[in-house]
Amino acid sequence: MSSDEPVLKTSIEGPVAFLAFNRPAKRNAINDSTVDAMEAFFSAIPHGVRVVVLSGNGGHFSSGLDLSEQVQREPQAVLRHSRNWHAVTSLIQFGGVPVVAAMNGAVMGGGLEIAATCHVRVVESGALFRMPEAQRGIFVGGGGSVRLSAIIGPDRLTEMMLTGRTYSAEEGHQLGLAHYLVGEGDALGKARELALQIAGNSATINYLIVQSIARIARMPAEDGLYAESLAAALSQTGADAEEGLRAFLEKRKPRFA
Repeated sequence: MSSDEPVLKTSIEGPVAFLAFNRPAKRNAINDSTVDAMEAFFSAIPHGVRVVVLSGNGGHFSSGLDLSEQVQREPQAVLRHSRNWHAVTSLIQFGGVPVVAAMNGAVMGGGLEIAATCHVRVVESGALFRMPEAQRGIFVGGGGSVRLSAIIGPDRLTEMMLTGRTYSAEEGHQLGLAHYLVGEGDALGKARELALQIAGNSATINYLIVQSIARIARMPAEDGLYAESLAAALSQTGADAEEGLRAFLEKRKPRFA
C-alpha cells in the first residue's frame, strides 16, 4: 500500500457509509492512525448517513492491535492509550447511527474488540475469532473485558484469553460473536442488504435503540424499566410515529423522513 493510501477508506452510497480498514499488508492491524481516523469519522458522521458498514480490505477484518508500532510506555501512557480506545469505541457504539460489521479472515484482539461495538455483525465462513493478548504478555485495553463479556459471558472470555483459543466462524456465530453467518465472499453483500433495511427505519428509533439497549442492560431492573418508558414516550410522538401508524392502517411500508 502506498504511503498516501488512507488507513480507513470511506465511501458513501445514499444513506449508507462504507468504512474499510485499509492496511492489507498488516492484515489490517489497528495503529494509532486508524484509531484517529475512526474518531474523526464517528465524531462528525456526514449528514444523511443513517447506517455505517465497517469491513476490512485484503481478506481480513482486523488482526488486532499493531504491536510493531507499540513502544515501551510508562503505566500512565498505557492508561491514556487504552482510555483513548475506550473513547473511540464508545463513539462507534453510542454515536446514534447503527453500525454493521462485515467480518472475514482474522477477527482478533483489538479487531474483535471493535467488532463488539457494532450493532449487527455478519461473518464469513473461514473467518477466525481470537483474543491473543495474553500470549503477548498484555491485557486487553480496547473494551473487550466489558463488551465481549456481555456477548459471550465472562467465564468463556476468561478461558478464551487464558488459552488463546481460536473460534471458527461457525462457532463464533453460535456464541453470538456474529448474528449472521454467510459463505466466503458474501459478508459485505449481506451487510449492505441489512444496512439498507435498517436505513429504512425511523432514524429516531434507530438512535434510541443504539443509545438505550446496552445501557438498560447494565441498569438495575427498575431503573431499566423507567429508562424504557422514557424511550417509549420519546418514540411515540412526532412525525415518525404518525407516519408509522398511518402506514400500518393503510397497509403499506412507512416512508420515514
